Amino acid sequence: MGHGMNALQSMMSIGSGQVWGQIDKGGAFSGNTLSQLDYLPAKETDFIFSVTVEALGFVGGITIIALFFILLIRTVVIGAKAKDMLGSLIAVGVASMTLFHVFENIGMTMGIMPITGIPLPFVSYGGSSMWTNMIAFGLVLNVGMRRHKLKFRR
Repeated sequence: MGHGMNALQSMMSIGSGQVWGQIDKGGAFSGNTLSQLDYLPAKETDFIFSVTVEALGFVGGITIIALFFILLIRTVVIGAKAKDMLGSLIAVGVASMTLFHVFENIGMTMGIMPITGIPLPFVSYGGSSMWTNMIAFGLVLNVGMRRHKLKFRR
């Protein structure tokens, strides 16, 4: 179909979700949506945001973006309250990595960014991406846990 076929199909899939998605049209994952009919390639990995917005609509897409925003704000707050520079750098680095992944993946599904193989954190199918994100946020949780100086009693 030419250049940009994946981006066009992704934008059509997002648009077909409308405001409330396919929930009121026989179920969110009933099998009669564009993504379920294999109209959208790589729906488990690169274009997972298109599939979820088609199923859950604009409201579901905004909810996903809001949850990522809350995760990023909490990560930056942990970095600001860290007791040392290394903890701050770890938290800000993880927040930056997550922000880039979210911005790139959602942007490419909406046609405002180039199509790359960057997954949506904690949503896209793939083991190495999930492991990387879990380890990164485990480090951030460790920084947040150790923000107070340990006091031992005698």
